[in-house]
Amino acid sequence: MLTTILIVVAVLVIGVLLVAATRPADVRVSRTATLAAPPSMVFPHLNDLRKFQDWSPWAKLDPNCQLTFEGPATGVGSSFSWTGNAKVGAGKMTITESRANELVAYHMDFYKPFAGVGEGRMEFKSSGSGTQATWSMDTKANFIMKVMGLFMSMDKAIGGQFEQGLAKLDAASRAGASVAQV
Repeated sequence: MLTTILIVVAVLVIGVLLVAATRPADVRVSRTATLAAPPSMVFPHLNDLRKFQDWSPWAKLDPNCQLTFEGPATGVGSSFSWTGNAKVGAGKMTITESRANELVAYHMDFYKPFAGVGEGRMEFKSSGSGTQATWSMDTKANFIMKVMGLFMSMDKAIGGQFEQGLAKLDAASRAGASVAQV
């Protein structure tokens, strides 16, 4: 009986590993929202990584997270590193491309809880009196991430956080637009 159980468990484990090995390595998460403020009011919140903390869905997960800013204050080469609790981990984000009122792209290095890299971008364009914003991230799944992907959806996990971030970005941009109009 014990031998049969061990054989079944071994077959299941091997099956999971084989299925995971066939999964694609490319992972993309993307969300789009319409923001009430015009692109000129949205762009500063993306191009200045210090302002990123005002709308980031991860900023409130660890109020004691240590942030270090490097490079220029805004635009290409601007970066910040973070070291926080298990919910936010540790890593570095660097702006790699910046086009006023159109795009901010960035490279991310993740150190904890899992090592990895990602390429993110926030593309936006005028939509009526507001802005259509698309936040996306592309990464390569290593074998461990492929196995985890069989049991949890990266799109659902990260996508929900992107949706929260876009809602907070909308609020921050509208607040900035209100101040600018006064």
